[in-house]
Amino acid sequence: MLLTRQQLEERLIALHQASLQLVEDISLETLLERIATVACEQAQARYAALGVLGEDGQLKQFISVGMTEEEIRRIPHPPKGLGLIRALMDTPHALRLPNIQQDPRSVGFPPNHPHMRSFLGVPIRLGEDQYGQIYLTEKLGQAEFTADDERIIQMLAAYAAVAIHNARLYEELHARDQALTRRNQDLALLNSIAKALTSSLKLDEILEKTLSLVMDYMQVESGEIFLLEEDKHTLRLVLHRGQAAEAFWTRNRFCLGEGLVGLVAQHNEPIVSHDLANDVRYLRDAVVKAGFRQMAGFPLTSSGQLVGVLSAVTRSPAPLDDHDIQVVTAIGSWAGLAIENARLHNNARRLAVLEERDRIGMDLHDGIIQSIYGVGLILEHARLLATEEPHKAQERIQQAIDSLNHTIRDIRSYILDLRPRQFKDENLFDAVKRLVLEFRANTLSEAILSGDPKDIQGLPQTQALALFHICQEALANAAKHAHAKKVDVRIWATPERYLLEVRDDGQGFDITKMSMTLGHGLSNMHTRAQHVGGDVEICSVIGEGTSILAWVPKDNP
Repeated sequence: MLLTRQQLEERLIALHQASLQLVEDISLETLLERIATVACEQAQARYAALGVLGEDGQLKQFISVGMTEEEIRRIPHPPKGLGLIRALMDTPHALRLPNIQQDPRSVGFPPNHPHMRSFLGVPIRLGEDQYGQIYLTEKLGQAEFTADDERIIQMLAAYAAVAIHNARLYEELHARDQALTRRNQDLALLNSIAKALTSSLKLDEILEKTLSLVMDYMQVESGEIFLLEEDKHTLRLVLHRGQAAEAFWTRNRFCLGEGLVGLVAQHNEPIVSHDLANDVRYLRDAVVKAGFRQMAGFPLTSSGQLVGVLSAVTRSPAPLDDHDIQVVTAIGSWAGLAIENARLHNNARRLAVLEERDRIGMDLHDGIIQSIYGVGLILEHARLLATEEPHKAQERIQQAIDSLNHTIRDIRSYILDLRPRQFKDENLFDAVKRLVLEFRANTLSEAILSGDPKDIQGLPQTQALALFHICQEALANAAKHAHAKKVDVRIWATPERYLLEVRDDGQGFDITKMSMTLGHGLSNMHTRAQHVGGDVEICSVIGEGTSILAWVPKDNP
């Protein structure tokens, strides 16, 4: 039966209104169901379905309208894309049949499927791409679907193609946005970890920052770090952060292969437990009783060698994210390397202290102790000459006094180098003047201070103290190593900087062969200046002397 003009206009208006709703819907799941419902209404069909094709061209989704959930459950399986469905998937044209069973392409229905006779199928296409098909069966009030029904559903399919395309674009953009957000979070974490691991060589600070950042990233309530002991067999808990600390500290040591922590260390790979209560590998009942459900353990490695284990534990029942596990696993290598560097740094500091003690001991033994021993020999000789040749005995006693005075100067040089110095109630110029006077008295060398105290008015205390210690170090080096006869100290300022120069006429040295390792004077100068935003320049010529120029900025760093 053909539609009247008025009926056709009414259906077109209804279709237009429905299409506007379709293009506004950006949720693909609800959109597909809405398309099937509109098709059922527009063609006056008892049943409607919408098949969606995947990227491989096969049937991916099948949404039906008209059957109850109970009827759908009784059908053994969803459509497999055979028979008429396959025929419609392989053609750009609509398919309209008065009786499905009479078409040779039909493969029949599975058990418990509703009886269906009339059929109208229209592909959903956009350009050359087919997104799916609209299936309609059982025309209400008539034996079969009409040509008008076919045209209306073809128009609906065109709207549906645009709507599905837009919904897929939205889903792709949303997925990309989520991926970009996650990637930005990952980069932020990696950047924070990099800053934390490169900004400090203190082991405790590295452990604290690493654990805090990982816990925030994974959104867990507790975390801990175990470090491998020197026996290479025992893991000791060195840091816990978060909730229920007393429960975690009930067990603070694990051997390799013991418990989840020991297994992570033994296999050198992450382990995730989603059910601690029923995981026999987890050996901390107190933690389970405290309500924790899941744990992820990560090896901390350096050059492939185990350093420790980081553990993240949560009360949440939501599964730990696989992506988070991968990111934190990568961080484990960074953290392990930073921990190893911190340990090496601590060892270097201890070694520097021991080397400095050995050097001082050798200097004392080879210099001052030998000098005192020589004085003893001179006095012994003077005692023997006291009766027979008193004038020679007096000469020997005077020689001993001169030797003692020389030894006292040497001891004062050590005191000048080793004694910690601080400002008193004075500015930088007065404090350096005091250093120069002490240097002159202790070494009997010439020392001159030049400059105008007004130039350094407004110099912040921290920067002044840095320049003071640099001057002290330079004077000590001039006395002890350079054996300088004259030292010039100058303080002045430019529009941007405060400057201090210490120039001596001593032995000089080859800068390229000097060790700048931690614990030595030259390194200390650089460190003090750089901590307040400045720097130190050192020039030295063997046999001609050394010049040390230190500067700090006028603005606070």
